[in-house]
Amino acid sequence: MQIIETNRLRLRNFSATDAQGFLEYAANPRANCFLGDKVSTLEDAVLKIQERSYDDSYLAVCLKESNALIGELFYLQEEPDTFSIGWNFNAKYEGMGYASESAEAFFWYLFTQKEARRLYAYVEDDNVRSQKLCEKLGMRKEGCFVEFISFTKYEDGTPKYENTFQYALLKREWLGRVQTRI
Repeated sequence: MQIIETNRLRLRNFSATDAQGFLEYAANPRANCFLGDKVSTLEDAVLKIQERSYDDSYLAVCLKESNALIGELFYLQEEPDTFSIGWNFNAKYEGMGYASESAEAFFWYLFTQKEARRLYAYVEDDNVRSQKLCEKLGMRKEGCFVEFISFTKYEDGTPKYENTFQYALLKREWLGRVQTRI
């Protein structure tokens, strides 16, 4: 994958040097959808990073000056031109604009390089920060799936179903936003 640079960030493939940074945010997932990526040790993080280093659908988000990993962006392409997208960031970098800066560059990449027509994201109803990010990026809330999916269980072992919003953005809508900024 090509390296994408913004004013403060570098989006690139994962590398072995990212294991410690990955462990920092993957050890304690803040959204239940990331429980499957939870790692407990540096060794687990190294293995997960090795897998992702060969997968262009996962992008490491790094500080440009230090190359330190602060989060990730990812997509799943659905034929032929629709992409499910997501992000996961280290909490200590919240409120600095890194998520929106990297996601804007990510959208540019998907729309112009991967020929996406439509991007969509699922966001749990209690994940207010990701909802705000979707809205800031120009995505519209298309609906709420009630008791949509379960990533965890209650203490008694029964599944805990979560309500999930779907946000989406079309390329033509994105182009309209980009042109009004110029």
